Parts: sequence; structure tokens; C-alpha cells
Amino acid sequence: MPLVTARNLSKSYGTRQILRDVSVTIRSGERVGLVGSNGSGKSTLARILAGDELPDHGEVIQRRGADVAILSQVPRFAPGVRAREAVLGGLGRWSQAHATHLRVSEALGSVHDEDARAALLSEQGAAGALIEELGGWDREHEADALLHQLGIADPFALVDQLSGGERRRVDLARILVARPDLAILDEPTNHLDIATIEWLERYLLDRHGGALLLITHDRYILDRLAERTLELDRGEVYSYDGGFEAYLSAKSERLALQARTEANRQNFLRQELEWLRRQPKARSTKQKARIQRAESTIQQGPPPVDRALDLRLEGASGGKIAVEARAITLEVGERALVRGLTLALREGDRLGIIGPNGCGKTTLLRALLGEKAPARGEVVLGRGQKVLYLDQERSGLDDRATLLEAVAGDRRSVTVGGESIDVYQYLERFNFDREASLQRVGVLSGGERARVALARLLQAPATLLVLDEPTNDLDITTMAAVEGMLAGFAGTVAVVTHDRYFLDRVATSILTFEGEGQVILYQGNYSTYLALSTQAAAAKVRENAPARATAATAPAAAPAAKSRTKGLSFAENRELERLPAEIEAAERAVSKLCAQLAAPETYAAGGVVVSELNRALEAARAREAALLSRWELLEAMREEAR
Repeated sequence: MPLVTARNLSKSYGTRQILRDVSVTIRSGERVGLVGSNGSGKSTLARILAGDELPDHGEVIQRRGADVAILSQVPRFAPGVRAREAVLGGLGRWSQAHATHLRVSEALGSVHDEDARAALLSEQGAAGALIEELGGWDREHEADALLHQLGIADPFALVDQLSGGERRRVDLARILVARPDLAILDEPTNHLDIATIEWLERYLLDRHGGALLLITHDRYILDRLAERTLELDRGEVYSYDGGFEAYLSAKSERLALQARTEANRQNFLRQELEWLRRQPKARSTKQKARIQRAESTIQQGPPPVDRALDLRLEGASGGKIAVEARAITLEVGERALVRGLTLALREGDRLGIIGPNGCGKTTLLRALLGEKAPARGEVVLGRGQKVLYLDQERSGLDDRATLLEAVAGDRRSVTVGGESIDVYQYLERFNFDREASLQRVGVLSGGERARVALARLLQAPATLLVLDEPTNDLDITTMAAVEGMLAGFAGTVAVVTHDRYFLDRVATSILTFEGEGQVILYQGNYSTYLALSTQAAAAKVRENAPARATAATAPAAAPAAKSRTKGLSFAENRELERLPAEIEAAERAVSKLCAQLAAPETYAAGGVVVSELNRALEAARAREAALLSRWELLEAMREEAR
């Protein structure tokens, strides 16, 4: 059933047309992704669908009584509101009923007239009944639980005093607790660490029953959540079934068809022009019609061509070891962020650094750069290293400067790779045309500012490139260009990012902050890290399990057993018979822990209990995975022997 229908939307800002005759329908319970380049109008379309902005032409029809909520990139709250209060404000009728119940309950203590008291009791009962109807009395605990999961530890914190990223997380909790018919989430993973992104992904899959419109550059979330992907390109919307991978495949087919159509058009034009040149001046009516058709095709013009970013990073010669951390400890006040880390980054290494917000990732980068001295140990920069650093805040950009001035100052050319390039041609590599180069930096979008910062950075050669959250605000096309650039860079890269897809394409190793100063290095990309960390968790479970459970939880090692063709041993047959029941028990343990984490009273006990439950849940999931793996191996061995 259609929930929101937009028909023939058009929207312009000045002379620039953002939307051109756009029509979109979102149905009940549907999960839709929306992608497009920075500045293509995704947020504008989202605000129009939510009713927060009006189109110049066209209409938006919402189903009667439908509740639509939007997570905007810059949320606004009333002054002086606290986090819990802001979240509960998304409940609308529940909040009103709760406020009425509190007001009436207070008034009852000072009213002695029987009739007035009876009226208040009636009003109190009606408010209580409505609260029960709208989800019960535990919504406050639910709000606190969501805030905790999203990294807001104090539900009574003043929203005015929170950072921009924290305010967005409060706004996200407001939408999640409200459970709207349609949640429009504009870049919901910005300012979230990887663990929180994965929690949000599971929450939206398992617990959000309404429709979703996801505007995001997180390609894994698009692939795992979206049933349909919309692309906004030059004011028009294209719809593709499936998530990110399906979108890429279908878009490739669309562009190939577009190319064939253009080739056919050019063919037709050549034939018609040849015919026109051969004909005498006196022409019949049919000939004139043919001329008009040819002229119309000429005026039609070719389709616009996507400009690919041309990002290049010039390497330089330096020592084989870029930087070494020798038993370093990093502290902030009384808190140890890193304890005893020894790490050597060599030429060709691409290190991805992950961990919760505030754990010390940026501090570690600054220590590797020599900007922060360790409390103990030492950091040694390799011989002849040329370091480039892109910080998270994109500092060094003057909002008053034009884009041209920010990149090249008063120069009219830049030198890249020993070659002098006209500055306008250089900016075209970053998808900035001549007109855009005269804009002030202060009016640029987040993604455009990031491209300007890259244009400034990549003029110099490097042996060591250090990037702090380089994917923030970048569209998918730009991220793919950055990934390609890094994959082809012969030097060393250290990058902090929460983008799992980026880490899978770029990283050769993962450094993860595990808490209490513990930092662990895993070889491989993000997917390899997940597999290795799961195996480590499973091994820990086996170590702590009673001796009698050891056989049941043994890893799916013994690959040599696959070559055996005599079937399962007596002990393996017995183990295979037991495994289904053990797998069911492991699944129940996971379900029980999930229920405990979803219960409001869990969070009243404090963060320590929640952390222990989260660790127990990860271990339970690891045990479940190990048992399933063992069952699959034994079944395969039995089938092979038949």
C-alpha cells in the first residue's frame, strides 16, 4: 500500500534546477536507499517527502494518518531540553498523555473538593489508559537504552551542550523510539563508530517495522537493508531493485544502453547528413519531413557524461620502514588510551584503525606523526619520510576564500608530479568546473569541502599518508576514487574510518581498540578481522567452558579429515547426533541475551552490566557459529563417505 507518493516534483535554487519532474512512491514497510553525488538534491528530496519543504511544482500525498519522521543533517531542538526529554518528544501523543498524567497526579494532592477530585481522577485514568495503549510506562527506559546504545551516556545531558554528532544521535534515538510509519534517515551513520553502525543495522533489520528511506554512503548498510535503490542524477530519479550491488549492476546496464542509443543516434545522423548533401535543392514534402527529423535529432544532443574523479597521489622515495611505535603508552589525564603498543608500518602497508568514539584513534595518529609525545615508549619516523595528513576537521580551509584561492592561493598553475598544470584543469580532476571554483569555501557542502581538502593535500609527493575519517561526507563516487588511489599508492597509509566497505577494499591490516588501553593488530582487511576476532572469541569460550563441553565446541579445524573416505568415527557420529540440540541451546542463549539487552531495567543497573552483556552476547554468537561450522563439516564428511 502506498505510504507516500510524490508526483512531478520540481525544485530550483536560483538558476540551478535540483529536481526535474521527479515522481517517487514509498510503500508501507518498504526499505529504500537513496544515492547520488554530493549536491545532487538528496536531502532536498527527503525534506519535501517529509513535508518540511515545499516543491516549486508537483505534489506529495501522504496516506491519511501516516507518521513520517526525518533525521536531518542539522537537527534542531528547543533551548534547554535534555537528551531524554528530546527523545521522548518524538512520541507525540504518548508524551502529551505522560505530561497530563504527571500534572493531574500533582494536582490531586492539593484538591479536596469531591467533584473536582473525581474529574481529576477521571482525567488521570484516561491519560493512563492512553499511555498503556501507546506502549506502556517503560518508554522512558527504552529512550535511555537507545541513547546508551548510540553513545549518549547521560540521558539528562543538556542537548545545547552536546557536540553536533551527539545531537544527531539524540535525534536518531528520537526517531527510533517513535517507530514512525516512515523513517527518513539522512546519513544516519555519520559520527557513529563501527560497533554502533552494526548495532543500528541489526536494529533496523529486526526491530523497525515501518518503512525506511536511507540516504547514506555506507555501502554495506545499503546492501543489507535496501530492497530498492533510488539514484538521483541531474535532477532525475532512477529506480533499481535491490541494494548497492544490484544498483551497481543495473546502473551499468542502463549506461551501456544509453551508450548504444547514442551510438545509434550518431549513426543515424551520419546517414542523414550524407543523404542531405547528395540531394538537389528542390525537395518533396517527404524529403522536407526527413530533413526536419534529422534537424530534431541533431538538436537533441548527446546524453550528459559522468565525469570520473581523477585522484592521483605521487609517491616519493624513503626508507622501507615508515614509522615505528616502540612499546608506547598514550594517556589523557588519568586514563590510558594505549598500553605498551609496538607497531612497525612498512612501505606498502595500509593500516585501518577502528574502535569506539573517544577511544583514542586520533590521539594515536597524532603520536605517530610526532604531534603528541607518548607517556612511555617512543615513536620513530623512518628515514626520508614525506608525510601528508588529512585531519578529521579539514582544518586549514578559510571559509572566506574562494575554492580557487583555497587550493592554489594566487597561483594560476600547480605542480603535480613535476608537471605544471593549469589550476582550472587541476580542479576538474576533483569535479569542480570553472564556475564552481569561484564559490566561497563557506558555502560548500561537507562533501565538496572534503574534495577541496584533498585537492590541497595531493599536490605534494608522499611516502606516508595519514587520514582521519577521510570518508566523512563523501559521496560513493568520490569514495571509490579515493579507494582506487590508495590501492595504487606504493607508500604507507594509516587511516581511521568507520566505513567497513572502504576498509575491505583498502586495508592490509586492522588495528582495533579493545578497551582499557588494549590495542590488537589483525592482518588482512575488515572481513578478515571479523573472522579472526570471531575465532578468537570462540576460542576464549572454549577455554572457559567445562571440560565436558570441549568436544562439542571444538573448532572446525581438522581440514585433513576431509581427505578421509571411511566415514565418521564412532565419536564423531555421536558428536553429530548431539550437535542439533547444542545448536538450539546456543541459539536460545543468544536470544536470551538479546532480550536482556532489549529490557529497560538492564540499563538501570549501569554501563558495566551492559558492557558485560554485550561481551557475553558476542561470545554466545561465536559459540553458535563454531557449533554450526562443526555440524556443517561433519555432515559434509558423512555425505562424502557415502
